[in-house]
Amino acid sequence: MSTTDRLATVAVGGQLVRTSVRPARRARPGQPPLLLINGIGASLELLQPFVTALDPDIEVIRFDVPGVGGSPLPARPYRFTGLCGLIARLLAQLGHRRADVLGISWGGGVAQHFAAVQRMRCRRLVLVSTATGALMVPPRPAVLARMITPRRYADRSYLAQIAAELYGGSARADPAGVARAMHAGSRVGSGRGYLLQLAAGAGWTSLPFLPLLRQQTLIVAGDDDPIIPLANARLMHRLIPDASLHVFRGGHLGLVTEAAELAPVISRFLAAPAAREARPGQARAHDAPICG
Repeated sequence: MSTTDRLATVAVGGQLVRTSVRPARRARPGQPPLLLINGIGASLELLQPFVTALDPDIEVIRFDVPGVGGSPLPARPYRFTGLCGLIARLLAQLGHRRADVLGISWGGGVAQHFAAVQRMRCRRLVLVSTATGALMVPPRPAVLARMITPRRYADRSYLAQIAAELYGGSARADPAGVARAMHAGSRVGSGRGYLLQLAAGAGWTSLPFLPLLRQQTLIVAGDDDPIIPLANARLMHRLIPDASLHVFRGGHLGLVTEAAELAPVISRFLAAPAAREARPGQARAHDAPICG
């Protein structure tokens, strides 16, 4: 964690949420912070290499999902809509009316849902190593079986054994290095928290509403991702009206292992002039939530 990052536990309603905020070096007029939504079972520390490589003029907000890392378990199970409501309230408590939203893997599903149900709070959308939920091009059954438990977050030696098969990309050449990167400062949540994340997205799919999204969207995908085959990124690219696709040579953890390559791509996307965006408080006919 950088010395400039502000770590805090924020009470959002009845839920405590562990957060990290990296202030912008020089704030750009009209550019909101970038909110990161992590993959299943991962604490906010996992994306530190990406945050370090990202343009320092972008404010970055990270948080631990309830039951993961330093955020305690929620009082009850939740679905994506409830989690998106929590994220919207968290943004408000941190002083922001909207954000650019980046989701990776499981967090990419949450990001898609947030862009739909909290549309005016999401300016731009970045989807990394993610898919459309229950209706997607699936991984091989052996890969899917590795995702059922959070053991890889608690046992570094086990992760080193399965990293090549599970994550692809640079993990094939250096599985031990990937295991070290994933365990560097990360905090392990409870097994129940992991199961709640699995349950939150069970049966969910974004396919019906992707053509209705109005955010400028960048889709980032590796060409060797065993968990999310590349065909899923191409499908989302076809369905989201204002989307661009960036394919890199790498696997599922590209945002960590190829951070130096991908952070400038994402930084440029976030800083580029917009063809069409409503200003905060300036609603348009299609700015009502798509689904609840």
